Amino acid sequence: MASRPAAPSRSRADQPSRSRASASTTQRTTTGRAPAKKAPARKAPASKAPAKKAPAKKAPARKAPASGNPTRATARNSTTASPRRPARTASRTSAKKPTRARRSDSGLLVRFVRAIGRGLRFLWLALAHGFGAVARGIGHGASDLEPEERRDGTALALIAIATILAAGLWFNVKGWFVEWITTAGDTLVGTLAWIIPLTLLALAWRTLRHPEDRKATGRLVIGAGALLLSFVGLWHLARGASTPSNGSAAMEAGGGIVGWLVTAPIVAAIGPVVAGFILVLLLGFGLLIVTGTSLPILRDGVGLLVGGRRHGDALDDEFEDEYDEDYDDYDDGRAPSARKLAGDEPFITPLIEGEMHPAAVLMHGIEQAGLPIDPDSAFRRTEQVAGASAVREQMERASAAREVLDRERLAEESLERERLAVEDMERERREEELRALEFARVQRQLEGAARTPAVHPGRQETVAIVKGPPAPERAPRRKAEQLPLTGNGMYVLPDMALLKTGPAHKTATKANELVVQALTEVMEQFGIDAQVTGFMRGPTVTRYEIELGPSVKVERVTALSKNIAYAVASADVRILSPIPGKKAIGIEIPNTDRELVLLGDVLRSQAAKGEQHPMVAALGKDVEGGFVCANLAKMPHILVAGATGAGKSSCINSLITSVLMRATPDEVRLILVDPKRVELTSYEGVPHLITPIITNPKKAADALQWVVAEMDRRYDDLALFGFRHLDDFNKAVSSGLLTAPAGSERVMRPYPYLLVIVDELADLMMVAPRDVEESIVRITQLARAAGIHLVLATQRPSVDVVTGLIKANVPSRLAFATSSLADSRVILDQPGAEKLVGQGDGLFLPMGENKSMRIQGAFISENEIRAVVEHCKSQTATTYIEEVTAPVAVAKEVDADIGDDLDILLQAVELVVSTQFGSTSMLQRKLRIGFAKAGRIMDLMESRGVVGPSEGSKAREVLMAPDELPQLISILRGE
Repeated sequence: MASRPAAPSRSRADQPSRSRASASTTQRTTTGRAPAKKAPARKAPASKAPAKKAPAKKAPARKAPASGNPTRATARNSTTASPRRPARTASRTSAKKPTRARRSDSGLLVRFVRAIGRGLRFLWLALAHGFGAVARGIGHGASDLEPEERRDGTALALIAIATILAAGLWFNVKGWFVEWITTAGDTLVGTLAWIIPLTLLALAWRTLRHPEDRKATGRLVIGAGALLLSFVGLWHLARGASTPSNGSAAMEAGGGIVGWLVTAPIVAAIGPVVAGFILVLLLGFGLLIVTGTSLPILRDGVGLLVGGRRHGDALDDEFEDEYDEDYDDYDDGRAPSARKLAGDEPFITPLIEGEMHPAAVLMHGIEQAGLPIDPDSAFRRTEQVAGASAVREQMERASAAREVLDRERLAEESLERERLAVEDMERERREEELRALEFARVQRQLEGAARTPAVHPGRQETVAIVKGPPAPERAPRRKAEQLPLTGNGMYVLPDMALLKTGPAHKTATKANELVVQALTEVMEQFGIDAQVTGFMRGPTVTRYEIELGPSVKVERVTALSKNIAYAVASADVRILSPIPGKKAIGIEIPNTDRELVLLGDVLRSQAAKGEQHPMVAALGKDVEGGFVCANLAKMPHILVAGATGAGKSSCINSLITSVLMRATPDEVRLILVDPKRVELTSYEGVPHLITPIITNPKKAADALQWVVAEMDRRYDDLALFGFRHLDDFNKAVSSGLLTAPAGSERVMRPYPYLLVIVDELADLMMVAPRDVEESIVRITQLARAAGIHLVLATQRPSVDVVTGLIKANVPSRLAFATSSLADSRVILDQPGAEKLVGQGDGLFLPMGENKSMRIQGAFISENEIRAVVEHCKSQTATTYIEEVTAPVAVAKEVDADIGDDLDILLQAVELVVSTQFGSTSMLQRKLRIGFAKAGRIMDLMESRGVVGPSEGSKAREVLMAPDELPQLISILRGE
């Protein structure tokens, strides 16, 4: 054991320090050599417990693989097995000391490099953030500018760049920046660099000259790019197709880098000759794109140049024939520029398949013939002039195409414009004459036509009253007759400029942040695990969204409605649990600064422009600030109710004005019922009305019965021709494939939509509840497919006004602020309307929805209504139908007790009253009837108050005077 005697030679004081140093050194060396160093230092203590050596030996087997840390037993074991290992370990430990120093130096170097890297990274990020902030500031500042200002700034920037390039390329102006730009231009496109200033000036001129034509920007960029690449490529081929290996001077003499990039691939692939042909084709393509010319127009232009004036005259004749066809279309009441109705295409399947007029064959014929499917001329979806401007646009486009292609006519441009102006004036004169002739023809055909003057400020207008036939004694089924149309294809819709625009919508204010803080405090005070995740600000209320934590009931938040109202100092708090379509609870709180929603903003929105149907009405804004529009044809009927001053009248005005702004009289006709006599008087005289505004409740009941009869007439036509919906019938009529039955003089015309608006239903229900309810129920049940739609408004939504039958057949509801929960349930079948704040704040429940939508109704002023109505009145005369409010003749039946003895009874009454002698025997003799029949006739006269009771053998007393005989006979006949 060579290692044991060496241990006592070391001093006892020096032993611990040496052992610690050895231990620390061996931890940086291999694990197997560390125990050999520790063994001499721990020898004496280890010998005191020889009994524990065996367990200690087991430890290295478990710990050595895991941690590599030596133990005392391992040290003793290794020392006994290998006595020479400590010497080697010591030598290796001493040998590692220089390596440790080197590692220490390398660590300092690494830290120094890392510090430099961090500094550079910080400097780079600071510069990047600084430039980014500047760029964003410039971007935000540019976004605040108007589009016109941005376009002008772009054009001026292009002019400035073109000026700098021209100074260097054309005039050799000195300066480092100019020289650098000149060198860059020569390098890019070679000797063609002088074209760049001209190109930039052309772009700037077009931007300034045509600022509104932004749709052509993409086309011009593509065309200019094709022109530039093809021209530079051709120039580079013509100059020898040099490459960078030929030197920069050769490249600049050709097309530069751009010319080399364009020509190198195609020359290598197909050769220089074919490449030049391809580039010529690309040059022609660029010219066609820039000028907006198609190949057929180019072909016609070449033919025009070759054929001379003869071909030009033929072309003029062709356009003249096209104009005549369009003019005939207007004469027939159709607009050639009308757009097809977008959206609903309901009920194409025919109802019946008869041999006379099967709808499927008619619709197939429309498609195969390529005819324009235009429902109703009544489905024109254009805001421009449907007549003169459409023809003028066609002729201007045709003349523009000829001027581009026919170089010889450029000098005659002014003469051509004068000719077109003369033709326009002549055409307008012809249109006026034909319109007057058409109006006179319609007047002659309408029986009993009368003209009554309607005086308006500043002009005189004629209102034609169409009188219906007198009421017959019996009520036979009337023949199908359509509503008379205006016959004026030149109707111009009102301009949107007549309606004002409102202020911009606010997305957040300081008050919203205070409410969020108050809601958060309420949740914390009551220990509810919930947080306010956001809010959506509307014009009237703001909806705050609250998300609940796990295991939190929704009822805990809804039970705090009064506490929330107290915290935000508002009594009108409404809680939605949950928000439809969201995993959150909504708390709607009124805004302290309400916004005014104007009808003009809603009609200008994409929600209104995206719907091309004439029955689309603007309602207002929802709680998220989005615009809300509704198609009255899809509802198909709506009930509007609310307390006085809640916004019901403003909603009715918005509905009517929306129809006037979007629909012509040939598309939509109106019946307005105003028992208050002051709400709808502003619309008196508009051409959309088929009867003057009805203010008498009894006449309103008669008008509803007329609407029922009109509905039956429309269904008769649908059944006769085999259609299931009015839209399909109108398409077939507009296409000219429907003809009247043989022997009929009827002129087939499309049916307009019929919109009936009742401003106060309660007054009608008080006067004639049975007749009004029966008519409303029939209309709401059946009139959807016939194009008849109903708007019912009332400020007293009680169960005796809005009955169960009416509610069951009017699926769409609009509730404004009500005075009680019961009224809210009558309108919506749910609570909520009693918590509204009024002044247009409403709940809209469309058909098919079970959750109401909170909206702020649109507002329109009296001046705006007056301007729109005056515009509509100026377009055409108003045609009224007197039959609408005429009492409906009802065939009354003879009393059941009279039976078949009416004729004998009438003779007996006339005999007894005229002679003033009532005797049964006289009736037997004069009328030649038996005693039993005479006695029965006398009993019938007694029951009607003609004679008195029997007095035995004496004659009965006659109670009727001879002058009352005609009235008595009429009563007995049931008249």
